[in-house]
Amino acid sequence: MTGVVVVGMQWGDEGKGKITDFLSQKTQIVARYQGGDNAGHTVEVDDKVYKMRLVPSGILNSEKIAMIGNGVVVNPQSLVKEMAALKEQGVSFENFKISNRAQVILPYHIKLDGLQEESKGQHKIGTTNRGIGPAYMDKVARVGIRMADLIEKDTFAAKLKANLESKNREFTQLYHSEPLEFADIFAEYYEYGQQLRPYVWDTSKILNEELTKGSKVLFEGAQGIMLDIDHGTYPFVTSSNPVGGFTAGLGVGPTAIKRVVGVAKAYTSRVGAGPFPTELTDDTGDFIRDAGHEYGVVTKRPRRIGWLDAVVLKHAQRVAGITDLALNSIDVLSGLDEVKICTGYQLPNGQIIDEYPASLNVLDQCRPVYVTLPGWQEPLRGLTDITKWPQAARNYLEKIKELTNLDFVSVSVGPNRDETIVLKDIWEN
Repeated sequence: MTGVVVVGMQWGDEGKGKITDFLSQKTQIVARYQGGDNAGHTVEVDDKVYKMRLVPSGILNSEKIAMIGNGVVVNPQSLVKEMAALKEQGVSFENFKISNRAQVILPYHIKLDGLQEESKGQHKIGTTNRGIGPAYMDKVARVGIRMADLIEKDTFAAKLKANLESKNREFTQLYHSEPLEFADIFAEYYEYGQQLRPYVWDTSKILNEELTKGSKVLFEGAQGIMLDIDHGTYPFVTSSNPVGGFTAGLGVGPTAIKRVVGVAKAYTSRVGAGPFPTELTDDTGDFIRDAGHEYGVVTKRPRRIGWLDAVVLKHAQRVAGITDLALNSIDVLSGLDEVKICTGYQLPNGQIIDEYPASLNVLDQCRPVYVTLPGWQEPLRGLTDITKWPQAARNYLEKIKELTNLDFVSVSVGPNRDETIVLKDIWEN
């Protein structure tokens, strides 16, 4: 079996969509295993920009099977709109598959998400208010509605009616908010289900049959490891498992996996609240944010910016079993006099640790320990011959390799597919 997992090593927005699109050129299937439409990604091919939220990046290779697994929570309204927009750009959905076991996001999930966030006041987590968390809550509570239920009229009606009775009590009695109407939701969302019905399959069966035949499969995760519900900066995390979620989220065994490619930017960013040890709140942070166009694909929020954190990368490497590294956005750092990499955290007593603390109280007391390297002024954008890079930029790459002990699969000097420098063929090694 030949499967490769692509996973973000930071707090998301590392450029996984670009790497997935690039690596998928040698695959037969690209399958997404978790997350929802809160996970926006942008891919540029031949100077054409494609923005996606739910659809796997592999959809841009029309001969491939692009698959949404059962571990994804699907907003049918959002998906129908996204598919329509991509079709207008000439994208084919002939080989698109959605798991019949994927959970459905409904309007009451989105409403509840907003009410829960508002009730937290200054302790907000910083969700995208797209109903992701409440949908996963219903899944675990065993009251969720799946794609298989959505496309069956009577089943959907019965489940929706039962859920609305419970949710409306919560809205009116706990949050003193207006209830939602069954008829409006049922008519709209049943129609979405019928539009999506041709794409709904038992994707686990298809995937395992293809793996048995020797097909190459790329497993695509959303968000990043530092947003993992178990291994991230809890509670400032997402509601699913970017780490290792491909087994449960797609219905395949771990023996299907050959390599795990970790994707990281040459610096760090995150959105929403939560700890961020290397955060830059000065002119340098503003410079990197503007140079890297660091604004959310979905939310348009400006991202928080920080230096590259090797403690985070090694944490991600350990918990996800990263075997190879794809580094993006090193071109963004051109123009800085110096660049820094965090190699450890110093506690108030002077002790230096190299693991990421689970306790937010401990983490708040940590101060990043940096190694400082000379920067470079020369632009790297589009310069795909590393031998022509300034020595300082090459030294930066070598330091990252030294700190992570990972080989580079690729290094990117721009968002376009042809701005990816291939350093290793993971399908052949």
